[in-house]
Order: sequence, then C-alpha cells, then structure tokens
Amino acid sequence: MAFDLKERLRSWFTENLNLKALSLVSALVLYSLVPRAQDAQRSISASVVVQLPRDSGSRLLVDQTPPQVRLLLRGPIAALDDLHADDLTIQVQLTSTLERTVKLDPKMVHVPPSVRVESFDPGSVELVWEDVITRDVPIQVSVLGAPAPGFMIKGAPVAEPAVVRAHGPKSEVLNLQYARAAAFEVNGLTEGTYPRQLLIDAPPPRVTYDKNSVTVTTEVTREVVERPFIKLPVVVVGQAKAKTLPAEVDVRLVCPPEILRALRPEQVVPRVEEASTEKTGSEALPVIVQVDRCEVHVTPATVVVRW
Repeated sequence: MAFDLKERLRSWFTENLNLKALSLVSALVLYSLVPRAQDAQRSISASVVVQLPRDSGSRLLVDQTPPQVRLLLRGPIAALDDLHADDLTIQVQLTSTLERTVKLDPKMVHVPPSVRVESFDPGSVELVWEDVITRDVPIQVSVLGAPAPGFMIKGAPVAEPAVVRAHGPKSEVLNLQYARAAAFEVNGLTEGTYPRQLLIDAPPPRVTYDKNSVTVTTEVTREVVERPFIKLPVVVVGQAKAKTLPAEVDVRLVCPPEILRALRPEQVVPRVEEASTEKTGSEALPVIVQVDRCEVHVTPATVVVRW
C-alpha cells in the first residue's frame, strides 16, 4: 500500500514534465505583466508649439512663456513607459494676434488612447506680440590693412546705396544703429578708385534686410602732410613802390612728404600781380603762392594793394 502511494506521487511529479515546466513559465510571465496593466501616473515635460493664425497682418509673435510645460499623465505603466519627452508636443492653434493668454487643454496633446492628460503645470501660456515695421538703416564699412608705402585712403569708403531697409519687430528694428558690411581690404593698393561688392552681415533674429550685399568704393591717393608758414611778407609784382594791407599772410601747404622735406622757407613766396604801373589808389588782389605738387591755402586769400 505504501509502495503504491509512493509510485503515484512520483508519477504525479514526473509525468508530462515538459508541459508542466511550460505552464510554470507562462504563469510567471503572466504574473509579471499583471501589474503593468494597472493605471499609474507620470510627470513629463512637453514643448509648446504655437501655430500662428493664417493672417497675422503686421503683428509678430516674439516670445512665449513658458516654452515647455509639465504634463501629469495617467494610464497603464507599459504605455507610460513608452512615452518620451521628444515625442510629446502641445499644439496651440491661435485664431487672432490679440490673444495674450492661452489656456492649455488636454485635446492639444496627442497621446495613446489608453493615456489621458490630467493636468498642466503651468496651465496656460503667455504670448508677447509686437508690431512689424520697416526702417532704413545706414551701412557701416570698415577698412582693413594699409595701402602701399607713400599712399593713403582719401576719406571714408562710400557705400551705394548708403542704407539697407530693415523689416521686423519694432523694438529690434528701432534698436539697430547700422548694418555692418564686410571689411574693405586695402593692402598694397596704390593711387586709384576701387569699387567692390561686399556682403552685409546677417541681421538679428526675426529681422530681414532687403539686400545682402552693397557696392563700396574707396579712393587711394598719394600720402600728403601739412606744413604751416607763418607771417610771410607779400611781394607786389609790377609796382615796386606799392604796399599791401596786411603786409604779411599765413600759408599752409599740403604736399607729398618728400616735397615738404626738400622745401626751404625762402622758396614759399606770396605775391600779388599788378600789370599796370600807372595806377594810383588801392585795389584788392588775390595772393598767389605756387609750389609744384602741393595744395596751397593762404590766409587771408586777398590783400589790399596801395600805391
């Protein structure tokens, strides 16, 4: 009797062993899945994407606060674990540029059917709008390098056109002082006029220019220096006894450096010329100073000659 019972117990554990092992594994798998089917909560961040109205007119959305909000989601653990922040966006469709505060709604979020949105933190988005304006902004050009020895840049580079038209939010456009063009390189240039097409630096975000390049012209001349000659006597040519009032003038010469270095003071002679030798009285005549390759400035430019 005891032997029969022992055999029955053995057969109960050993018969259909593979089937019993498979059943045990299946039971363990089902057990592990049961908790994941239960509802749970999860907090996750999502980006707010604002879709502008079809006709925004002369208004522009320049800021939204906040750009992201936290969602409190409820659903099966498996479904919640499959959600990632990069997959979630809150789609806000605007109907007017007058909207300043938008209350968030679960319908704005696309989630699996088994997941629902319970709340938002914060629950609304603040919008900042600005008027769009157009304004002319001066173009600024800088010079890079140096001309060949003995030459210099004459004046500032000239941009044509001198302005660029900026279009964008009012605050940003009004804040623009200039639009910067690429530097004009003058290394090794000699005398002449040089026009070049230069790119304009990109405008600030949300601002556009009506052009991206400009023609800039730079003139290179020979290098000159100045030298004053003070109180030089005026010589009257044609009237030996004539006198001038004033009797002396100041002369300022603008010349190439090598000319002034070789010039002696006695070579600078102010004079007035009177062709007639029979005149009496007085006459105002221009003062003449001639120095080759020099620009002459005389003060005063005329004197009164008396006979």
